[in-house]
Amino acid sequence: MVNEAAYCPRLFYLEWVQARFEDNADTVEGRYRHRSVDRPTGDLPSPGHTEDLRSARSVMLSSERLGLVGKIDLLEGEGDEVVPVDYKRGRAPENKERSWEPERIQLCAQGQILLDNGYRCSKGAIWFAGSRERVEVQFADQLVERMMEVLDELRVIAACDAPPPPLVDSPKCPRCSLVGICLPDEHNALSARSEGPARRLIPTADAARPLYVTEPGALVRSRSGRIEITAAGERIASVRPMDVSQICVFGRVEVTTSALHDAFAREVPVVYMSSGGWLNGIAEGLPSKHVQLRMRQSAVAGQGGGEAPRWFVEGKIRNSRTLLRRNGKPAPTEALDLLATAAASASAATGPASLLGIEGAAARTYFGAFTSMLREGSRLPGSQFTFAGRNRRPPRDAVNCLLSFVYAMLVKDLLATCIGVGFDPYIGLYHRPRFGRPALALDLAEEFRPLIGDSTVIQLVNNGEIGASDFIVRGGGVALTPGGRKAVLAAYERRLEVEVTHPVFKYKVSYRRVLEVQSRLLAAWLLGEVPEYVPFVTR
Repeated sequence: MVNEAAYCPRLFYLEWVQARFEDNADTVEGRYRHRSVDRPTGDLPSPGHTEDLRSARSVMLSSERLGLVGKIDLLEGEGDEVVPVDYKRGRAPENKERSWEPERIQLCAQGQILLDNGYRCSKGAIWFAGSRERVEVQFADQLVERMMEVLDELRVIAACDAPPPPLVDSPKCPRCSLVGICLPDEHNALSARSEGPARRLIPTADAARPLYVTEPGALVRSRSGRIEITAAGERIASVRPMDVSQICVFGRVEVTTSALHDAFAREVPVVYMSSGGWLNGIAEGLPSKHVQLRMRQSAVAGQGGGEAPRWFVEGKIRNSRTLLRRNGKPAPTEALDLLATAAASASAATGPASLLGIEGAAARTYFGAFTSMLREGSRLPGSQFTFAGRNRRPPRDAVNCLLSFVYAMLVKDLLATCIGVGFDPYIGLYHRPRFGRPALALDLAEEFRPLIGDSTVIQLVNNGEIGASDFIVRGGGVALTPGGRKAVLAAYERRLEVEVTHPVFKYKVSYRRVLEVQSRLLAAWLLGEVPEYVPFVTR
């Protein structure tokens, strides 16, 4: 952590104070390079008897004076002195010292810990595995003074209620494993700390995907390092755990204890849905350690959610209008004008009652014109889609059945995202808390209902990907067949893969990744790191 504080104070705060960490290729390789020195071997003689010391690995010592605990990768004897050796995965830099300052400060701290434990230590060494080069570092007074300065700064930073601002346009950010949590350029753009365009420092989309298990009676288990799905004693699928972002099971599907343990270890949620697509529950490991965020979330929710409800509703209405303008044939001019007025009214709403009224009126206008976006002649069961509002529980026509299902999938994904960010997904800023309702996930879903949910339904119907045989009509209610459900899931996942230009940061990113970015920006607003939450609105 002394190294991290010298490298980037914000990185130190995220890792030490908020206990947040993510792996990337560099951290995984670093652990691999450390494997030879992570196993404690060799005896460390007492001070004054180090002449016979050859080497000791993974030596943990502490200093009361400094308030530090350190694990020394390798400790060698050199006469009556000891020499700490720190292992690094990369190559030695082409600078005068042949090392970076954070690395020298970390090594110097190890030397000071050894001095406080009675050992003689005047220098150390850094082993760069990438270039197979050993660089010697003398613990000069200037380096010790700098190390003490960093230690003082570290304690001041750790005592703050919020992390330091991100570095501005720093070349350190692209290779940082926490860049997807920190979002440095996004924070700086929203806070006007940077004039240049935001760099896309995170991948366009996460390589891992949800694993959907819809076969009744299926069994999900861990076997030979893979996630295996069997039904009636036969294997129907086998996937690598690293390729799975969540396990989503429908109806009568069993998940073994070993599979749950492996999922928890990888921070992969297991989502339980009913056969009809209702969210029944979610299993996860230990809750996020980001307690500051949940405290702030609860405080703002108790005060009515601040400005967040207006942002959510305005984003939803504006995106509904955009979808209607793009897909309506002919364009419903009156509805578009009413939605434009409603969006402006939402941004200026004075209380929750007026905001609810504006949202309700906008929804009636939008869904009243929804059929203009559907291809004529679509043969689907149930009543005609010419109503003034949505119907559900159960839906009485096929389109409402599709909307309810994709909305449930969207909320499911945002529920998992909220948990990953560190929120309590059941404490909403706009939707009021209710037993079993993921209110915050519903809040974040508002701006994405038209862009992801409604767009998926329009594509399914207009492209003929789903037909009358994919539905069951019983007692006036309409439900999806197993085959229909698979078709909807495939279309929904395709929609999440679509890349779109972020309206604020101007880089291309998938809708799947946008869900995470927006959730983290909402957290940043709650913690006071950015002045406002900007909903994701397309043109």
